[in-house]
Amino acid sequence: MGQSHQLPLVGLLPFALIPSQLCTICEVSKENHSRLNPLINTMINSKYTRGIQAANVLLSLRLVGIQDQSLEQQLIQQVKDNEGQKGSNLTSGQLALVILALGTCQNSNETFTYSHLVSQLEKKFQAEIENMGVHDGNPLTNYYQLSLDVLALCLFNGSYLITEVTKRFTPEDKNFSFGGQFSVDTGAMAVLALTCVKRRIINEKIEADEEDLNRINNHTELLVKKILSEKKENGLIGNTFSTGEAMQALFVSSKYYNEGEWNCQQTLDMVLQEISRGAFRTPTAAAQILPALMGKTYLDINKNSFCVNGSGNFSISIHEPVSVAPTSSSSYISVHYSVKINETYPTKVTVLNGSVFLDVMEEARKINEAAFRFTVVESSWGPYVTSVQDLKANSNDRTYWELLSEGKPLSQGVGSYVVHDGENLEVRWSKY
Repeated sequence: MGQSHQLPLVGLLPFALIPSQLCTICEVSKENHSRLNPLINTMINSKYTRGIQAANVLLSLRLVGIQDQSLEQQLIQQVKDNEGQKGSNLTSGQLALVILALGTCQNSNETFTYSHLVSQLEKKFQAEIENMGVHDGNPLTNYYQLSLDVLALCLFNGSYLITEVTKRFTPEDKNFSFGGQFSVDTGAMAVLALTCVKRRIINEKIEADEEDLNRINNHTELLVKKILSEKKENGLIGNTFSTGEAMQALFVSSKYYNEGEWNCQQTLDMVLQEISRGAFRTPTAAAQILPALMGKTYLDINKNSFCVNGSGNFSISIHEPVSVAPTSSSSYISVHYSVKINETYPTKVTVLNGSVFLDVMEEARKINEAAFRFTVVESSWGPYVTSVQDLKANSNDRTYWELLSEGKPLSQGVGSYVVHDGENLEVRWSKY
């Protein structure tokens, strides 16, 4: 099924490369690469592979060495167009993702100049820090994006204060939790960022206080423990969609946990089962799980290396998404939908079988504009609900619109969760 091997922690001093500090990783074996084809097809053929989601796809494909010249040029152009159109309106994390995607590796026929983007990211990162200073520690976005910022700045020689990073990335910080629950993907991205900062200090012999280095070690160790505490009996970590980045974090931090604390092969096998069930339906979901399955992490990004050409053992088939018109009434389903603020606004909606949560919201809006009007923005995970009845989510107040099914929070987004006949769906004004 899979194979495991050890990689040295690149960037540590030679005397530090003792067996206990090697990274043990597992990956899908070559003979099983065909089981990953559904991920590849989702990434390159989905109608949602555009804008910032194209950056996720480009980063993932380049990182694992799956490349098709025509496809890559198309994705690069989409990423550049999105950056050009949105420019300063990109969030800090979205800009960081653009930098990581475009700079993952080099093509012989293209030169990526990233210095101006890195300069922009430095300013956006500083704005995040300043906002935390005046809004009770709340960034403009969230700690997942903040971690992406640090990771991109670290990998692309950007400027940041090491003391500021160690101060903000305290594992007990409220920003690592969402709705009272530790956010595994946020914690995982922070581990990758902290590991990069530490390696850069050692590699480039950057002057750093011993206290800062100790904090980086302590923060990483505590975050790893929190990540492992969210491991399920079936091997998933957090939920299906946070497992990929959790695996990456555990790949690079094996010195902080014992061998028996995580069965990598069990996790990998469970993810393969989830792929066969069609769990990763959006380009971003597919893009974020693929690197770990191929034994890669975002720390493998090397702006000075040449991109690998060829699709390996994978099937790359680019085609236009096909829409199938309903042929009978059985193609439709009915769901109960409500908006809850101080009071509840319910309705019943009929949509096509296979519709997603967003389709339900759009149909409800047609029924009653006043009660069910809403706005969304495009995020790296697809559409994200920003307001309902003109009540806007606000990171300074830690408020957001929560999606629920049968009273339970959903782990998928409004553009990816497929609804079912007779289901009770709710959008609820909440605080995290």
